[in-house]
Amino acid sequence: MRHPLGTTARTTAVTSAAIAGSLLLAGCGSGSDGTSDGTAELSVESAYIPQPVSDTMAAGFLTIVNKGAAKDELTSVTSTAAGSVTLHETVGSSMEEVTALDVPAHGQLVFKSGENHLMFEKLKSKPVQGETVTVELHFAASDPVKVEIPVESATYNPKTGH
Repeated sequence: MRHPLGTTARTTAVTSAAIAGSLLLAGCGSGSDGTSDGTAELSVESAYIPQPVSDTMAAGFLTIVNKGAAKDELTSVTSTAAGSVTLHETVGSSMEEVTALDVPAHGQLVFKSGENHLMFEKLKSKPVQGETVTVELHFAASDPVKVEIPVESATYNPKTGH
C-alpha cells in the first residue's frame, strides 16, 4: 500500500529540482556583473588623424572596443571639421565606401592605414599637427560616442608613437 505523502514528497522533490535547474541555467546566461541585458559597452582607443597633405580631405584611424555581450554597428560619423565623414573598408587592393561596419561583441572594430578608415571630406580647414578634431560616432543600438582625435604628423606610426 502506498502512502499518500510519498506522492507529495516526490512531486515536491521534482518541482524543487526543476526550479533549481532553471535558476542555474539563468545564471549561465548572465554577464560577469550578474546582468543579462546583452548590451554593447563601447569605448575608443588609439585615435589619430595624420596631418593631411590635401586641403579638402583627410583620413582618420581608431579602434572601437566592445566589452559588452551584444554586437553593434557603426552606422555613421559626424564632425564639424568636415562637410562629411564616410566609412571605408579595403577589399583586396581597392577602397570601398560602406554604410555600416560591425562592432562584434567582446571584440574590436579597427581602423588602420591600408584597411578600414574614416574619410573626412570637404574639410572646413586643414587639420594641423597638434590640433584635435571632434567627431561623433553613431551606432545602430548604442548612444553616440564623442571623441577628440589628435592630429599627428603625416608619417605618424601608432606602433612607435611617432
